[in-house]
Amino acid sequence: MTNSLDRSNMYKSIYDFSSNIESAFAIGEKILLNNNYSSINRVVIAGMGGSAIGGDVVRLLLSSSKNIPITVSRNYNLPSWVDENSLVICSSYSGNTEETLSSFDDAKNKNSKIISISKGGFLKDLSNENNLDFIKVPKGLQPRAALAFSFVPIIYLLIKIGIINKEILEKLKNSLAGLYESRNLFSQDNDDNPTYNLANHIFNTFPIIYSQDNTTSIIARRWKGQLNENSKMLAFSNVIPEMNHNEIVGWENNSQLLKKISIIWLVDKDNHKRNILRMNQTNSLIKNFSSNQHFIEMNGDTGIERDLKFIHFGDWLSYWCAIFHKTDPTPVKKIDLLKNKLSESI
Repeated sequence: MTNSLDRSNMYKSIYDFSSNIESAFAIGEKILLNNNYSSINRVVIAGMGGSAIGGDVVRLLLSSSKNIPITVSRNYNLPSWVDENSLVICSSYSGNTEETLSSFDDAKNKNSKIISISKGGFLKDLSNENNLDFIKVPKGLQPRAALAFSFVPIIYLLIKIGIINKEILEKLKNSLAGLYESRNLFSQDNDDNPTYNLANHIFNTFPIIYSQDNTTSIIARRWKGQLNENSKMLAFSNVIPEMNHNEIVGWENNSQLLKKISIIWLVDKDNHKRNILRMNQTNSLIKNFSSNQHFIEMNGDTGIERDLKFIHFGDWLSYWCAIFHKTDPTPVKKIDLLKNKLSESI
């Protein structure tokens, strides 16, 4: 199904998430690393936007199985502690993201090990010039729609380096049947589809997404970004328990503005039981200020399956919000304008 508003067919890009993961498996299987990474004791994934989210997803899916710290860096410079024993994975779908290219230079100056992932661009050229390992991913997608090609190859290369074991791949592959099933529901334009139904409730509001720190908070960041880019909506996210120590007090004044806010609570059965209690109690305390509140939870046998379903749910939610706004979800004109302005100052 396509919509006349969706001129670049973002519908298909979202619909193909499950099959893109399978295609990314094939890319991962073919990864050959020519350099030595035996001294690595920490990993930094340098990227922006959709590529950085890929790093976040790696951290999320590997939360219980990684042997060394994995950090995502969203800036021109890497953390000061990065050194010759650090692996810096530079991820940029276009290969031309200026912050990621700057991080590449920083990693080189720090004598770090570097692996790059992109469809080409300057990042590929720099990798070839410096005899560094490079992973090429398919072109033709918006960076935010290339998420599968961002996180799956990173998981494979971490396995090949020996940082994680390959059991994670079985869990990932076993999650696909449930993800395909969710896709068949989420892609329907009717109220039986929970993503369509929720979009109808929040598209003309300012959504705030509350989640648990370091778990569903990564999902919330993805949802926020997708609502920004696909739906052209402002959205905000914060985490439990931190918001209970500050933001909760903000639910008091400016009551007319608060009525335009919707709240989405991301809940997972593996959340800390005290955080689940905090969510329920916080909901009770602020419900008089915003009655437009929604608890979202995914089913699935493993945390990985539920995480992927959460991601897919948010992608479809952003799509349907765009359609309700009568907006083409693909163009990101302000990002393009900003890049052009910045390029004039180089």
